[in-house]
Amino acid sequence: MDVLDLMQWPAMVVTVAAAWLIASQRPWKRRIGFWLFLLSNVLWVVWGWHTGAYALIALQVCLAALNMRGVKKTEPPDDRAPA
Repeated sequence: MDVLDLMQWPAMVVTVAAAWLIASQRPWKRRIGFWLFLLSNVLWVVWGWHTGAYALIALQVCLAALNMRGVKKTEPPDDRAPA
């Protein structure tokens, strides 16, 4: 087993940690959760490319788009914007 084969384990841990944080009532924890999901998307794509799991790569690209939306929606409001 090489290093890229082992990448599935940190990817799984990061994904679970992100899911835990997304369920938080606190916006800052949810924000961190979305950023961790984006990290996990990258890790899964690297592992998927290495193993030839192209459906997994496609799924991670779609999930990354949703996670970017989540990051945007959980950002604090801009105080400079007119009310």
